[in-house]
Amino acid sequence: MPRQGRGTLLTGVRPFPLTALRHPTVATLLDDHRALLGDLLDGLGSPLHVVLPEVFEENIARLRQAFAETGADVDILFAKKANKAGCFVSSAAALGAGIDAASSAELVKALAGGVPGHRIGVSGPEKDDALHALAVRHDCLVAVDSISELHRLAATARFAHRRVRVLLRARAGSQPGSRFGMAAAERDAAVGLCVEFADDVNFQGFSFHLNGYSPEERATAANEMIEHCLGARRRGALSADLVDIGGGLPMRYVEPRLWDEFLQQNEPAHYHGTKADKGFSCYPYGGQTPAQAARTLMNHPVDGDESLSAKAARHGIRFLAEPGRSLLDQAGFTMYRVQQVDDRRGTDGYAIVTVAGNSLSLSEPWFNTDFLPDPLLISAQPSADELFPACVAGSTCLENDMVTWRKIGFPRPVRPGDHLVYLNTAGYHMDFLESRFHDAPLPMKAVLRLGDDGALPRWRLDRI
Repeated sequence: MPRQGRGTLLTGVRPFPLTALRHPTVATLLDDHRALLGDLLDGLGSPLHVVLPEVFEENIARLRQAFAETGADVDILFAKKANKAGCFVSSAAALGAGIDAASSAELVKALAGGVPGHRIGVSGPEKDDALHALAVRHDCLVAVDSISELHRLAATARFAHRRVRVLLRARAGSQPGSRFGMAAAERDAAVGLCVEFADDVNFQGFSFHLNGYSPEERATAANEMIEHCLGARRRGALSADLVDIGGGLPMRYVEPRLWDEFLQQNEPAHYHGTKADKGFSCYPYGGQTPAQAARTLMNHPVDGDESLSAKAARHGIRFLAEPGRSLLDQAGFTMYRVQQVDDRRGTDGYAIVTVAGNSLSLSEPWFNTDFLPDPLLISAQPSADELFPACVAGSTCLENDMVTWRKIGFPRPVRPGDHLVYLNTAGYHMDFLESRFHDAPLPMKAVLRLGDDGALPRWRLDRI
């Protein structure tokens, strides 16, 4: 058996660091207010989600500036599905941003949070009549996915003696097999129906669904929608001047160089069990920032040398964007308390750290992969530096309840009572798959804002 040296696994594999980027507000909380964070975790339970609306507000301002620099006319709707916290809805309302809702519950919470109906977009395939009725009553913008849905929505508007604002969701040319949106023949028929139903339907333009995070592919799809708007105008739909580009703006969790190095060396031996193989698919954690992606998208040439934003301006086309994850960049983190440590370094070469809570409270929705950035270890008692390889398990009775399958190289031994902090988890990771398995309560969300002049941060429970 190979000798186990300082910082070396028995298997010969050294954990690869994926150090998470840290917003200044997050750094201040972790450096100067650890005692408060520890008290919140002890008092509110493990795991605990900490959400930071002031960072979310910065992200809205930064994305607006990036779009404006390209000359594009873009309104922002926060895709609420990315996080259920009510504080983000309130922040969006205060800044005049909108909400993208895909259910009656999301729409009601957006209205309750202060977002007026005319700033709410309603998306999702084949929405039910209850959601249609709410959207019509509150003057929301409804993205229609099929001719059958268009008929139902028009009937709802007619019954309510109102005119509903409508986008037609068209299928992008790059993803013809998508289950979302209308292919060419159905799209053309839907435009004709919008003209026919003009007393009930205020047709405003097109939207599309696109998998992936390529700004260039999204620009190409948006250009297709501009052409559809121009075609609809020729058929009498003179108000067709709006293109909804959806979300899909990537965000950066780790430095790009570090991410590229990780992809080059990633292999199954870096994981507990057989979780991953080389070449597995995962979120692009080291990609562009949202602002960079916005500029790339709007500056992308679509007709010769003309940019997407320039073509849109020339034809009087406005845009909607529906970012979710990217508006939550650095706007929250998740804390776990260490419950037990099974030190298997003498046999397996790494330990298994069990935390109070489960993996469903920290889920990566991208093809069932790990949330990959390294957690931060906050030790209850100081100890000497020593590389401590470990993966992180949840405390349920499921073999697959692993918070982190990847072996992390902690800088010192992990002990019961320590805290693990997963940074940048507000975008989908907190509540995408949360569960009351074992009758466990859902994790709480603590809303924090930094105080002025060194005062303690203000905190409250989120009102969801």
